[in-house]
Amino acid sequence: MTPDAEFGYELLVCRYAELAWRPGEEPCPAIVARQLGTEKRRWDTVVIEVDPAAFAARRAFGDRTIDSDLLHVVRHAPDEWAWYRDALPHPGYPWRYVRQAVHRAAGRDLIEKRRRNNRIHLRRKRPYPDWVERIVAIENKPDLDRSAADRLADQLAHDVETGLADEAWLATETTGERVEPALLREMPVEAGILATDFSEGVDADVADVAWHPSDLGPAEGEGRDPETETLRLEIAERAYGKGWRSFADTMRPDCRHFELRREGRAIVPYCAAKGKVPTARECSGSCSEFSPEPPQWRTKGWPIEGGPGKGLELVLDRRRARERDRIADGD
Repeated sequence: MTPDAEFGYELLVCRYAELAWRPGEEPCPAIVARQLGTEKRRWDTVVIEVDPAAFAARRAFGDRTIDSDLLHVVRHAPDEWAWYRDALPHPGYPWRYVRQAVHRAAGRDLIEKRRRNNRIHLRRKRPYPDWVERIVAIENKPDLDRSAADRLADQLAHDVETGLADEAWLATETTGERVEPALLREMPVEAGILATDFSEGVDADVADVAWHPSDLGPAEGEGRDPETETLRLEIAERAYGKGWRSFADTMRPDCRHFELRREGRAIVPYCAAKGKVPTARECSGSCSEFSPEPPQWRTKGWPIEGGPGKGLELVLDRRRARERDRIADGD
């Protein structure tokens, strides 16, 4: 079934992308996240196509996001010991923040650090790999009415113009008509249209390409400017650390009504009290139906630090780790 809320639809699109990206072609290794972007633009779904071998090398740096300050240190750390001001390019902000990032990077075992002559020296433990191949942005709108189409057209036009992503897509529910209504809306011709049918849940064959996208990347022989490449890598790092199953981080799995339910090969949150897939705004401590797990639930085989809700979070974390392992193995 297709959830009433766009949030639920977004989760199904994310799971489909995890199973079968690229649509209409052979699946390629990719990690999927949601609600990522820049200060000026946030994408519903982000697909990071990766090189499996380089992705495996990225995994050696751990499962957490490497933020922008840490990336500056990790990417430029030298092979041999050197004073951090000599080794790293000027960041464009005070060096004291770089020094803090060096300490954080060493604390996470991303680099090696030592003090010599009252100076902080560093060297890399391993080279940071070039693991990101392409970035795909998807806007999700199950019910594409005229007003929604107008707003999306402006957003997709922005994506096409900036070229931050390599492809821009609109995902919408199929209507079964001979010509999908999305094709009749005034969308940028460079944006692809993905027609989905989640009536029986999610599987690898529940979407069709109604319109193929254009490649928004640089022309052959050209390249993006370094600032854009760095921004793309920062987005990819946030996608790596966050993933799309992090929805529990902004919801209340510790409520006795919170459940996980299957939609084909997808698992989505479900509120037993309201009988629906809730949004993050609905699933909060201010909800009138919110009922914390009783303390007794936390002493019957569940982790000591939480009850069944903590168990559900562990399920999502393990599935995210399993997907990372699968990609790194080239499966």
